[in-house]
Amino acid sequence: MPKDLFSEQSKIYAQFRPTYPQELFDYILQFVNDRKSAWDCATGNGQAATMLADYFEKVEASDISEAQINNAIKKQNISYHVCSEEETPFTDNYFDLITVAQAYHWLNWKKFHDEAIRVGKQNSIIAIWMYNLLISDDDKINNLIKHFYRDITGPYWDNERKYVDDDYKTVDFNFEPLPPKIFEAGFTWNREQLKGYFSSWSAVRKYMNEHQQNPVDLIEKDIDAVWPLNEEKQIRFPIFLRLGRIKK
Repeated sequence: MPKDLFSEQSKIYAQFRPTYPQELFDYILQFVNDRKSAWDCATGNGQAATMLADYFEKVEASDISEAQINNAIKKQNISYHVCSEEETPFTDNYFDLITVAQAYHWLNWKKFHDEAIRVGKQNSIIAIWMYNLLISDDDKINNLIKHFYRDITGPYWDNERKYVDDDYKTVDFNFEPLPPKIFEAGFTWNREQLKGYFSSWSAVRKYMNEHQQNPVDLIEKDIDAVWPLNEEKQIRFPIFLRLGRIKK
């Protein structure tokens, strides 16, 4: 069965997860032949689906988490479905674009591939992307981010997290390759946004389930010591995109 790691913190996920830059979609769309329909697989709270809705007549967005779908962003031309990547209600040869944002490492790649081949049109596009560990312009904050990621939550990440650490270079992606590209999403955050983002991590939820304590509490004072309450800092997420084309 696919992993559902985000239902318990679906509201936090919707509130604190970063959005994606316009440049990412501009790059993907130049390869898309038509813009009638798109499928956003493992949509979470619909962040990618919402942006796709500005370009496609119809967007189908799916996730195995009903809680995530219940917190998803609504638009008239988006239909949400609770289903896995391997068994969808979509008809054959339907989609012009299929996307998986920040979730491909959780999927069964072989079964997703087979379903994508079934529901995607000939020459349609597959786009998968992920953002890696966030970066601050403040080295003290970067040290705390790395400490929290490696030392505190490190043992609680699922094995699939290694594919994110590898920037998706080692995932199975058996589609006709198109040029990959690296992007960056930049934000101005206060310290509470950083803490909220940490709380959306799947490793944080696993830590809490085991210890009945939020591990963010363990570094809250350290964050507060180097990040004044009303101060804003620049935060950046490197985004790694892989692209493919469906050939039947």
